[in-house]
Amino acid sequence: MKILLLGEASNLHWTLAEGLRTLGHDVTVASGGSGWMNNRRNIDLQRNSYGLIGSLRYVFDVARYLPQFRNFDVVQLSNPVFLQLRPEKNRLVFDYLCRHNRKIFLDALGTDYFYVKACQEKRFRYSDFYIGNRLREYPDSRETIEAWNSKPLKNLNRYIADRCNGIAACLYEYFISYENDYREKLAYIPIPIQPPGETAPDTRWKNEEKIQFFIGIQRDRSRLKGTDIFDKVLQEIEWKYPRECEIKRVVSLPLEEYLSVMRSSHVLIDQLYSYTPATNALQAMSQKLSVVSGAEPEYYDFIGEKQLRPIFNALPDEQQIYDLFEKIIKEKNSLQQRCNDSRAFIEKHHDYIKVAGEYLDFWEKH
Repeated sequence: MKILLLGEASNLHWTLAEGLRTLGHDVTVASGGSGWMNNRRNIDLQRNSYGLIGSLRYVFDVARYLPQFRNFDVVQLSNPVFLQLRPEKNRLVFDYLCRHNRKIFLDALGTDYFYVKACQEKRFRYSDFYIGNRLREYPDSRETIEAWNSKPLKNLNRYIADRCNGIAACLYEYFISYENDYREKLAYIPIPIQPPGETAPDTRWKNEEKIQFFIGIQRDRSRLKGTDIFDKVLQEIEWKYPRECEIKRVVSLPLEEYLSVMRSSHVLIDQLYSYTPATNALQAMSQKLSVVSGAEPEYYDFIGEKQLRPIFNALPDEQQIYDLFEKIIKEKNSLQQRCNDSRAFIEKHHDYIKVAGEYLDFWEKH
């Protein structure tokens, strides 16, 4: 099968492509690399400037590559705004793709109109935008809601969702966001994770007196993802337990550097306002790290997992987070088993070749 994955979100498309290639398929990834993450891709669609010259250069690049985006069996778009262009231009490219390819699919991988709508309808107890009925005030929260509710973006999202062959949601929340409108063409397909190859022996547990907590901070997304609160509580924990723990902090590192620092840690601190672990947490789990992230009972029930529940579920409550970190320190002896369970969870639910097979089944049925 000849497949085009257009756009990117936290390396999902590249990892999926690797799984599909292992199964013998011809896959092209065209993306901007998720900005500073600089994810791998075959065709570079990074937009470097929004000035006049940068805009003209980007439009030229897209137009130059369009002939290469033809005659695929499957084209999968990462988002309704799959190119860094205005909604009307994304729609024009979408129509072009529909005319020149066999099937078109839409990913639900991140914020879009339907996710914002579900958050506003309070379908979750907490989310990127609300805690209960209270709007979370952080930079761009109102602007993001207003943007996706604007006529151009809302109409683009509906236009693509109506006309695509199917919609693949990678998280519980995104599935819930689309299910009322598009249940017949919707599927949940887990985030694919490629496990590490041969690695050096795990020496983290030899003569290790301190638990190594690892937190990665994205400057422009700290309040959105709750790492500001996590970091505040970690400082309190570090002050109270200086002999029992150590905090590793990194800020906006490229993916490969980030993973290198992460591997020597015991516990990854991920995101706060999610019901579901996302790529960052899952990648850490594949490296046998324990994870503090979103892992609500609704998520485990949704994926049918009754026994293997290794993730420390963090709630948007500073006292609960403090108690959770303190519990990890006091129950250190059970941490290694939880780390092993993390890897087992990835192998069971997120193996990239297994997930690639799920995508193939979905594409063929739709």
